[in-house]
Amino acid sequence: MIIKPRVRGFMCITSHPVGCEANVKEQIDYIKRQGPIDGPKRVLVIGASTGYGLAARITAAFGCGASTLGIFFEKEGAEKKPASAGWYNSAAFHKFADEQGIYAKSINGDAFSDEIKQKTIDTIKSDLGQVDLVIYSLASPRRQHPKTGEVFNSTLKPIGKNVTLRGINTDKEEVQDFSLEAATEQEIANTVAVMGGEDWQMWIDALIAADVLAAGAKTAAFTYVGEKVTWDLYWHGTIGQAKKDLDKKVTGIREKLATVGGDARVAVLKAVVTQASSAIPIMPLYLALLFKVMKKDGSHEGCIEQLYRLYTECLYSDSPRMDSEGRIRVDERELRPEIQQRVGDDWLKVTNENMAELTDIKGYKHEFLKLFGFDIDSVDYEADVEPVVPIRGLI
Repeated sequence: MIIKPRVRGFMCITSHPVGCEANVKEQIDYIKRQGPIDGPKRVLVIGASTGYGLAARITAAFGCGASTLGIFFEKEGAEKKPASAGWYNSAAFHKFADEQGIYAKSINGDAFSDEIKQKTIDTIKSDLGQVDLVIYSLASPRRQHPKTGEVFNSTLKPIGKNVTLRGINTDKEEVQDFSLEAATEQEIANTVAVMGGEDWQMWIDALIAADVLAAGAKTAAFTYVGEKVTWDLYWHGTIGQAKKDLDKKVTGIREKLATVGGDARVAVLKAVVTQASSAIPIMPLYLALLFKVMKKDGSHEGCIEQLYRLYTECLYSDSPRMDSEGRIRVDERELRPEIQQRVGDDWLKVTNENMAELTDIKGYKHEFLKLFGFDIDSVDYEADVEPVVPIRGLI
């Protein structure tokens, strides 16, 4: 079939297998150009199919030469329906790993469930023995608790007050205001239940109990803090409460890993275009402004550049960059005062008339479409493609 992008608001409901493969290869080629990384050799990535999780897996496999086990929840393609982008990304990752003789297996299912945790443990025991690094990069709108069966849904809302914030209608490329009501206590609690640290802690507890964490094993969960322009909806909102829960849970996880000489850290990464970030009303405008400023001064980074620096400058460095909370920071370039000052000034100035001058809206839309395998120069989108693509190492 011929697959074209079908965008509805912040979602693209189609994806292109050849484009997704090209996107994965581009990230692999970047890591290879940097040279070998002295890092982990057996890596579990929970949330491995898109965005930062995919970049973490690529960096481990093609930078460190690591065997990787990836967990994700993606939809397979059918004769007349494309698969999800994460499915095609994973199929491409496995193809290139196989060509390099790098071990890679994947499990497709609900990472919140006890069943998938057990299947993961069984695979580690039979194939790898133990793992040296656990990356936790889940981004899900809902979670069914594995013990109680209760289903929680997350929300994107401010806390304590209603807010009206500037944003971009990306379909029309127009600046508009978004009004959001304050979250209820129940909505806050539900968001923490989905996106907070409980499941990360459950994963580590299960891995420790099964004795599949190697001596010196590390784990990292990803977060975003940002600056004041996004705080009303993000850091001070429901998502921020969930992310702050990671900061609470990591202390107990770190204490448990210390018994085997290991470590646990929350890693603060910069704002990038992902399927999750594009759903946050203010983020497309913030990202379009940020891209303009950071590209101009040569400091712009995507997921793969961030993950390369996370491994080399923080996780596997003798002098990791940490803040007063003990989080490792790879967002320092985004948060430079001169960058945030310019973004903040332009945030107030931007209109429909000067959007092309003050923002990189074209760059934002390119990165968004690229998530789904579209808008890549090397791909012929008029060509017939096979939507059913198997993942070679799927368990």
